[in-house]
Amino acid sequence: MKLITFKDTRGSHVGCLDDSTLRVTELKQLSPQADASLLAFVQHAQASPDKLRPLLDRSLEFALDDVVVQAPIPVPLRNIFCVGKNYHDHAREFHQSGFDASAGKEAIPEYPIIFTKASTTVVGPNVAIQSGLDFTNSVDYEGELCVVIGAGGRGISRETALDHVFGYTIVNDVTSRTLQNRHKQWFVGKNLDTFCPMGPWIVTRDEIPDPTQLHLQTHVNGELRQDASVSQLIFDIPSVIETLSATMTLLPGDLIATGTCAGVGIGFKPPKFLQPGDVVSITIDKLGTLTNHVV
Repeated sequence: MKLITFKDTRGSHVGCLDDSTLRVTELKQLSPQADASLLAFVQHAQASPDKLRPLLDRSLEFALDDVVVQAPIPVPLRNIFCVGKNYHDHAREFHQSGFDASAGKEAIPEYPIIFTKASTTVVGPNVAIQSGLDFTNSVDYEGELCVVIGAGGRGISRETALDHVFGYTIVNDVTSRTLQNRHKQWFVGKNLDTFCPMGPWIVTRDEIPDPTQLHLQTHVNGELRQDASVSQLIFDIPSVIETLSATMTLLPGDLIATGTCAGVGIGFKPPKFLQPGDVVSITIDKLGTLTNHVV
């Protein structure tokens, strides 16, 4: 299933997209008292998207072009968990860029580097990235595969980790590189408002049995910048879930951005930072394309 949050004249709703017809079927509310958000539906279905199929309301169908697609989870349950320096080529690229202020200065990390992005960073497809909020003028893009947790838990083993995945979406881990370097820990440089575009929808796990087969590409103004297979992750998705859940409980609806590959702006000499008027498009096969413009 491709699950989307969309807006029409009635407000925001949750639906299922049919690829063949490009029509959206709205999901009925779980109950009159329930929150009609995609987060609530994920929490209800957890690792079993089949729980959502009976909620499809065929009387409420819309053409995709007639609705506004929003971030699938516009207000996450809590901060988005992120993994830094998690592709071999990008880890070396970042290490050599002069912007890496992480402890140890190793190119390839020994353990996953975890940071978070606040829920207030999230915007949907076709919403502007507010580059003017970064007074250092060093805005960079990072196309990433994002995991949506279904069945939560603590002490999850890597062998069972994918059973805890509800689905996948795309995020752009937009970053102020100067602030990231200046503050050493990455939180400030990663958490400017609008610095986490997300979408266009969540694709449930049953449609992607092996996420390592996915391929990511990022284009800026039509120029291919990033191009890599998810199989190139240093710490794969089961390892990341095992690491996070070893000391904390993961909750249904939690989001994990798995890291970016080589080809970010600071990998060029001189760096290619985003400028007002730029358009960033991130495509992951089976997940669609997330496009945002810069102002």
